[in-house]
Amino acid sequence: MRVGHTFTRHFDLETRQHELFGMDLGEGPSRRVLVTGAVMYAVWVGGLLLIFGVPSKFLFTLYFAPPALITFYGSQRSRRNERRWNLTQWALAVRYLTVGHRPVINGGRRAADRSEWLPLRARLGDRTEEFLAMPGMGVFEAALGGEQPKPTAGRPVKLDSRPRLYGPDHVYRARMRSLSAKDRKAAEQQAAQQRANRQAQVAQQVWTGGRKAPMPAPMAAQRARTAGQEGT
Repeated sequence: MRVGHTFTRHFDLETRQHELFGMDLGEGPSRRVLVTGAVMYAVWVGGLLLIFGVPSKFLFTLYFAPPALITFYGSQRSRRNERRWNLTQWALAVRYLTVGHRPVINGGRRAADRSEWLPLRARLGDRTEEFLAMPGMGVFEAALGGEQPKPTAGRPVKLDSRPRLYGPDHVYRARMRSLSAKDRKAAEQQAAQQRANRQAQVAQQVWTGGRKAPMPAPMAAQRARTAGQEGT
């Protein structure tokens, strides 16, 4: 079993609130915790006020205790991942249970159907039996679904792939279009010079079976006349 160690924890610097409304808080809580708690209280208490109205002395604890507990325990470091809060781990767990593993089909060309999602029973894995063994949880047996997603063909995915093969001539013309007039003229002159050199080499040396071919008659006669003139 591998054990991971976080060596950059000392770089985890948080700003703290040392004073609030004129009250000295000493070392002070983290501002992230204060902001998280304020959001929790605003959402929780605001929702209950809209639904039930002003709390009575019996419901006062229900209004103010849950946000405080969620903020206190949620802001602590997770034992599974020290870089995350417990609140983050809880949010990811809820998202995993509600959304599940939606398959990515052909790089996201189409969204997966509901029948293609991973069932809740397969997502829970070995914890399914423990969940159903809890008192009163047997009623969710049918809601957990099967072990594997239902086989389905789904909607067809149309592929529009057209391969093209470009030869050296097309690549050369495309390269010429991207050059300036001066560079294009220089490249054309260089290409013409290279073609002329290749043609001259072919005309001078013709190899057949590893032996040099006989010189054509006009060239042989011209060379003989030149040699005779040099001798005289």
